[in-house]
Amino acid sequence: MARTVNATLRTVRRDAFLDVAQRLVQTKGYEAMSIQDVLTELEASKGAFYHYFDSKQALLEAVVERFADGAMAGLAPVLADPNLPALRKLEKVFAGIARWKADQKELVLAIMEVWNSDGNAIVREKLRRLTERIMVPLLSMVVRQGVNEGAFLVDSPDETATVLVSLMEGFQQQASDLFIARQAGTVTFEEVRRSVAANTEAFERILGVPKGSLTLTSEQTLHFWFG
Repeated sequence: MARTVNATLRTVRRDAFLDVAQRLVQTKGYEAMSIQDVLTELEASKGAFYHYFDSKQALLEAVVERFADGAMAGLAPVLADPNLPALRKLEKVFAGIARWKADQKELVLAIMEVWNSDGNAIVREKLRRLTERIMVPLLSMVVRQGVNEGAFLVDSPDETATVLVSLMEGFQQQASDLFIARQAGTVTFEEVRRSVAANTEAFERILGVPKGSLTLTSEQTLHFWFG
């Protein structure tokens, strides 16, 4: 029993660090936030901090990982639904991720700022690997289901999932650039729509489904971020 209690307390204390760090990242920005800021908020010691995290970078990675875990938890019922065809399941996965990002807009924008900073190449690479670690097995499962249903025309679900995640990561950077450009008024909403359509068509070609079969980004999502 004592071991269980200790594990619970450790989780609660670690989450307290993550809660404060997330709030500071959103309000001050990652670059401006310091470990001391977190310690001051929590009235904690450096020893307590380094018990859970070995650096400020590790703290950010933990915040992002918790964000990703929350998104995946929301997708679990969709992925487990045996009656949902793979094509629709893929759409619901992307729609669920979009909703989660919208609900956490302040954090997403703060992470985007870190992602676009030239000085955070190591952080950017670790976030990229986190995306691959989470999304490749998930998409592999959906693609395999689609192959078994005869809906997707691919030879290897695992390798196809890896290609799709690479495409997602490329579009993530593109979407970030488009968001910044829209804020500056240097691109039109129609240009954003064409970019999304091109990436969706690439997904369709890779999966071997007819053009127009997939909706990976809804009009509502487009207007939320780019309207």
